[in-house]
Amino acid sequence: MNLANDRAKLQEILLRHSVLRGDFVLASGIRSNVYVDCRLTTLRSEAMPLIGRLMLALFRHRGWRPEVAGGLTMGADPVACAVARESQETGELVNAFVVRKAEKGHGSKRYVEGIASPKGVRCVVLDDVCTTGGSTVQAIERVKAAGMEVLGACCMVDREQGACEAITSLGYEFDALFTMRELLED
Repeated sequence: MNLANDRAKLQEILLRHSVLRGDFVLASGIRSNVYVDCRLTTLRSEAMPLIGRLMLALFRHRGWRPEVAGGLTMGADPVACAVARESQETGELVNAFVVRKAEKGHGSKRYVEGIASPKGVRCVVLDDVCTTGGSTVQAIERVKAAGMEVLGACCMVDREQGACEAITSLGYEFDALFTMRELLED
């Protein structure tokens, strides 16, 4: 296992499948001529182990030792599952969780799913693509309200349009596997 090779392979998959050109309105409302649809990569079988290994390496680099990783559904879901699966190979298990966009209308009526007792659980909040950071901030707010301890936040691709500033202004570290600039620099 070579993380540099994993990163190069994941970048190639992202460029081949997820980087789209045209005229797009992003979730943030910003217009762009480049759209990164990470789900076209994160849901690919050959990308999943790469994502998991690279995210776990990023956690280690940052000194984060989460019990769980996840974020706002739907972008974070496959990233969290990749992390959980690959953590099986490390001996330091990191389970996945999901943050709902709206409160569950029945049963337990919670926003955070996959954790029976979230109070005090150490987590890393994930996302696929971050532009302004709105979805990641929303996920951080929801997990904090559930009593979880947020170690930091990270995404696969940071579009470098304010997400880092929004998240760090809340007092959390933020990192990404790729910035938009480095993803497109070739």
